[in-house]
Amino acid sequence: MPTRRDALKTTVLGLGALALPLQSISCNTSKTAQAAAPIKRQFQHSVCRWCYNNMTLEALAEQAKEIGISSIELLRADEWPIVQKYGLTCAVGTGSFASLTEGFNNPAFHARLQKPYLELIDQAADNGIPQVIVFSGNRNGLSDEAGLENCAVGLDAIVKHAERKGVIVVMELLNSKLNHKDYQCDRTPWGAQLVDKIGSPQFKLLYDIYHMQIMEGDIITTIRQYKDYIAHFHTAGVPGRNELNDTQELNYKAIMNAIADNGFQGFVGQEFIPTYPDKISALREGIAICSV
Repeated sequence: MPTRRDALKTTVLGLGALALPLQSISCNTSKTAQAAAPIKRQFQHSVCRWCYNNMTLEALAEQAKEIGISSIELLRADEWPIVQKYGLTCAVGTGSFASLTEGFNNPAFHARLQKPYLELIDQAADNGIPQVIVFSGNRNGLSDEAGLENCAVGLDAIVKHAERKGVIVVMELLNSKLNHKDYQCDRTPWGAQLVDKIGSPQFKLLYDIYHMQIMEGDIITTIRQYKDYIAHFHTAGVPGRNELNDTQELNYKAIMNAIADNGFQGFVGQEFIPTYPDKISALREGIAICSV
């Protein structure tokens, strides 16, 4: 660790730099500016349908397209044609059978889940929907090791089918501290272990920034460390799960720059609950903050 004496030496050296010729300073500034040139954003914007249930899907699609959003997600198969009509896609498809609490960590639910998920993957492939979402389910006293094994077994046939169809299966990371008590896939390392255990490029994580701030913090370091494990992101402000503005603690500009630095080419989905009277203005603001 630097000492106070080291700090004083650094200060003296810094003062000495003031005596440098203007030409030298100008040259260094130019090089710094070149190094700090912004990276072109490769990821696409999405929005979660449930946050705007006060609007018809058609109205939301029309507004989303105007803002520059490419996807409305967490839609059922029967809803996909509606957004496609507006030139949008559904980045993450789902079905009424998907359960946050009764998931793949419990073998008792495997048979109930496998058949509809296989059908959903077929529908996604036929409609150009890139991803479908799955959940671990609640622990109910299950150890992390047993949960990993059960999820891997239950997802095996589904992921193999996704490989054949070119669809990515994503498991969402959710907080078990506040919103989803007892949910098992509540930390990035556990989710990454499951990705490694399944060992398929068609199985990845949905990294929810809001949920993982509550559970882990250290967001930027985590998304850099696990960049190869993440296929999708969700946003929301902490605390409250509301807008991404300066009333909450996360620096979304910095987070989005880190995502862009990783070369991420998937979707970033807005999943905050708008509090503004004009909910679309909140969505427009969120997209502006996340456009880096």
